[in-house]
Amino acid sequence: MNTRALKKIFLDTDYVHRSGTPEELQAAEYLKARCEELGAPARLESFPVPMGEIEEARLLADGKEIPCRGFFCCGSGETEGELYYMPGLDKVSMAGAKDKIVLLDTQGIGFFPYQDLMKAGARAILFQYGNIHFPNRDIDERDLRAHVVGEERKVLCAMIHSESAVQLVKNKVKHVKLVIRQREWEGQSHNVIAELPGEREEWIVLSAHYDSTALSHGSYDNMSGCAGLLGVLEALRNKQRNYGLRFVFCGSEERGLLGSKAYVRDHEAELEKIALNINLDMIGTIMGKFIACVSAEEALKSYLSYMGAELGFPVSARTGVYSSDSTPFADKGVPAVSLARIAGKDVAPIHCRYDRPEVLSMEQLQRDIAFIAEFTRRMAQAAVCPVGREIPEKVKKELDEYLFRKRKEL
Repeated sequence: MNTRALKKIFLDTDYVHRSGTPEELQAAEYLKARCEELGAPARLESFPVPMGEIEEARLLADGKEIPCRGFFCCGSGETEGELYYMPGLDKVSMAGAKDKIVLLDTQGIGFFPYQDLMKAGARAILFQYGNIHFPNRDIDERDLRAHVVGEERKVLCAMIHSESAVQLVKNKVKHVKLVIRQREWEGQSHNVIAELPGEREEWIVLSAHYDSTALSHGSYDNMSGCAGLLGVLEALRNKQRNYGLRFVFCGSEERGLLGSKAYVRDHEAELEKIALNINLDMIGTIMGKFIACVSAEEALKSYLSYMGAELGFPVSARTGVYSSDSTPFADKGVPAVSLARIAGKDVAPIHCRYDRPEVLSMEQLQRDIAFIAEFTRRMAQAAVCPVGREIPEKVKKELDEYLFRKRKEL
């Protein structure tokens, strides 16, 4: 894909396209049209997502109002109590959370820490976002995810800026009151699916998510991966293929891999015909290391490293679980690999206003796409896909921990 075509993708999608919004649907329809222009029939598949619209969010600290944003889907109401700053999630810290409004150092929370806080009797949770040295004072919008709450009760949650958090602790604020009013409903997100059939009735599925977070235009995370899929589609559309290629542009990844989870759920009967999942999540940055996280047999990790050496394209490969749309595939027994070019957060930040096209290099993106397309070609043209179907026990253990079925061993 030439530089002009790549630049146009990022120009056309240079806006916030958060899960379940009209803007996310606009991005989905855009990607569908690009696939069809390249000769691949495409369709949208919808799936439900919880949505919320905050009507009021107020935080009073010793009577002084602090700017905040309520979490979507945490419910409505008001609560007040003593503020408890909790930098750790250990048992000793948890013991002090009873009847307190807890301030954490994090931007979100996982299943087990949330369960522990609820059992400890926390009344509400405050999170923090931002850099006190940056000129802007953005406060991110997040949601309280259903898979985090599980069978526990919901409590009010809100995000404050890190500068406010520092002042609350520094000034030894004692009493806080949190008020959140919101409208909640079930919305829709979409996966975009395009296909290039092969000789066999088996598929290699390539995936990348296209949604962004509330503040981000998502150029690096992850329209770059979507551009990668389009580039691979263009490169291989006229090539002979033994295995078919299915391109899945996932919605709502940023809210807990909801698009890829919906795909494997809705297509469970077809999963045995998927030989391999190749997931792209953040490529093409000016600086950064190209990585491959293999949720499959060790041999695939070695193959990618050898192929990189053969082509003069450095690849840092490891076996494990990557926090992206490869994970639901691996969890269902489909061998998977996530490919990414990881740059430092000060060079190519994500989940913030600075994730814009300027952090990308079209030349590096072309090189990344060329490597990914060659890897995909080799797999698609193989007489038999060489990747074993068995997921290693080490990876299964990491999947159990990532998907909150087991606590991570410390």
